[in-house]
Amino acid sequence: MLADGEHDVFVVDAEPLGEDGDGSGYRLELTVVAGERKGEVLTLTARGLPGSLFDLIGMPGTLTVVDGRPSLRLDT
Repeated sequence: MLADGEHDVFVVDAEPLGEDGDGSGYRLELTVVAGERKGEVLTLTARGLPGSLFDLIGMPGTLTVVDGRPSLRLDT
């Protein structure tokens, strides 16, 4: 688990949740791109993200962790 704070990340893979792939959510693999955890790959489930599956791959963002709970904001 990452420490509380903001972490710069990059989406390296995205997979739709559910059998029908309706776009309601994704399993994302994120790479930390700065700081002492740089290069670490994290898996996160996210819903309500902008764009399609292919739009997400390669997108930079900020992973904010508060009290051990992650929140992802992608740079659009």
